[in-house]
Amino acid sequence: MIQRRSLLKALPVAAAGGLALSACGGNSGSGGSGGSDGSLTWMSMLHTPTTPDAAGPVMTGLQEHSGIEVEFQWVPDASKEEKITAALASGSLADINTLNQGMASVREPLASGLFWDVEPLLAEFPNLAAINPAIIDAARLDGVLYGVPFQKPMARYGVLVRQDWLDRLGLEVPHTTAELEEVARAFAEGDPTGTGSQTTGFIDREESFMVGFRSLSGYFGAGDRFELDPSGKIVPAATTEAFKEAMEWYRGVYEAGGINKEFITTQKQNQQQAIAQDKGGLVVTGLFEAKNYVALANEINAETEVEWTLINDITHEDVPRRILSDTNGGMGGLMALNTQTLKSEEDAKRALGLIDKLLDEESFELMTNGVEGTHFEIDADGAVTITDQTRWEQEVQPYSSSRPSDQVVLYKSTDPYVNLANELMAENDEFAIVNPAQSLSSTTYDAQWTTIETALNDAYNTFIMGQSSMADYESTIESLRGQGLDDIIAEYTEAHDAVS
Repeated sequence: MIQRRSLLKALPVAAAGGLALSACGGNSGSGGSGGSDGSLTWMSMLHTPTTPDAAGPVMTGLQEHSGIEVEFQWVPDASKEEKITAALASGSLADINTLNQGMASVREPLASGLFWDVEPLLAEFPNLAAINPAIIDAARLDGVLYGVPFQKPMARYGVLVRQDWLDRLGLEVPHTTAELEEVARAFAEGDPTGTGSQTTGFIDREESFMVGFRSLSGYFGAGDRFELDPSGKIVPAATTEAFKEAMEWYRGVYEAGGINKEFITTQKQNQQQAIAQDKGGLVVTGLFEAKNYVALANEINAETEVEWTLINDITHEDVPRRILSDTNGGMGGLMALNTQTLKSEEDAKRALGLIDKLLDEESFELMTNGVEGTHFEIDADGAVTITDQTRWEQEVQPYSSSRPSDQVVLYKSTDPYVNLANELMAENDEFAIVNPAQSLSSTTYDAQWTTIETALNDAYNTFIMGQSSMADYESTIESLRGQGLDDIIAEYTEAHDAVS
């Protein structure tokens, strides 16, 4: 059952500054301006159909709070890899560049001297100095911080379970893997809807190996894609005993009917529809998805009484509580500073000063909710409501991907599912397990990992569906060792040792 619990408070924010900020729409591609005069340029991602008006109320509000002019060069998210690769190749980079260090095409340029190592400078700025050290660790590449990390929750995942189904069957909320299996079986064998229709427990999808099951494997002690094993090697989590134990468990749930039989061909949209249509009562996903599943159910039946419980504390036997990060350790990419246009340390500090100001509560509110009275209002309970959705989408939403942090303030919502999800995701930070290899380099990984991961994924699918044995899965691992797997382990281990 949804419970209202107090939201965690945001970190302290810096006092408002007195400088002015401006922006322009479009993507001029003219690169950085740099220096101490004129506006900074920022190559930023756009997740909306149109760019915001440079003279709109959000930018006007930011002008009143900050003092460093900036021109946004918007890059549509759908074409970001092509645009970023082209900009890196041509040298037409902005002063500040939104980059995903996970892209193979980005990792080498990051270490080529094109970008500032910003870590020695962060302490001079109150908001930047307060960034979670775990996020800083996740953002380094081979020990160097080539930009300010975008800050996200460390881990957003958990298990959603239909509370109304639990109540109908007289079951308690599961908090262990054994209890979770019991619920999945009961949902498949009983009549949780009270209609006699066929149901199952988990509704999984074709990305099970890399999404849903991957998150479940963390409860058994498996790492986030890679892990540091007891011998000191960086190894793929999918090769470990904990991961294989989780596979054995999940196959048992599958054989008992507790997982949709056709999961390997189920796409995300079909998964969502199946859940909304009462075909399953368990899903491993972002905790924030609960409100969306309620909305989908309401679209199908306005009289629905669907009720979800959000669980973030599943444990397995004597394995300490843990949750795998789904956000690269809370690191949503880098704001990388161009050394070719920001030539001096003072130039770099000017750009860092801008980012620091955007971490103030005043800036965050503008880039999240907009202007009070124009885009949103706050009710008597302190909950934020968007009052003009269309205008908010045009004038405010485009800036959301340029916020240096998603977590400056956790605004209270009128939806209790949103409030609880925010609280539980913040709680996950303490238990998050992060991929130790994401901040390391391996040329073989860049060249071969996609092929290796596909083979492991296929072997996982056939095992869960009962078409192969664990010996077959282990044989697949052994066959991949000579196809780059052992080289990846060696290269990552060497890189890890070099910065440890």
